[in-house]
Amino acid sequence: MAIKRKGKRKDSLRSFYSRDLDEAEKLELLEASHVEGIDEEIALLRAKLRELLAEQPERIDLHFEAANIIARLVKTRCQITKEQKKSFKEAIQKVLTELAVPLGAGVGGKILGSRF
Repeated sequence: MAIKRKGKRKDSLRSFYSRDLDEAEKLELLEASHVEGIDEEIALLRAKLRELLAEQPERIDLHFEAANIIARLVKTRCQITKEQKKSFKEAIQKVLTELAVPLGAGVGGKILGSRF
């Protein structure tokens, strides 16, 4: 079964999830859809881990699980996709090329030949 995509993906997600939400929850979903990245989630989990450590110091299993989740989120935040890496490399090459022309071709050739 094919699903038609209308508009932006966030709009379709909001309409999909909003079917079973009350008005207050719909507003929260709308607000959450404007958040970019996962920094707030990482900060929240860190605060909850600290709370867990204070309230249940004997639950080492939960401490490790929370720490592992935080580590995975941090790793995800720091990863650059292949497409982003390619775009970044092309942008750097363009800037260096534009700078190399006024400075002389020898400078740009050496820089552009380096690893990215």
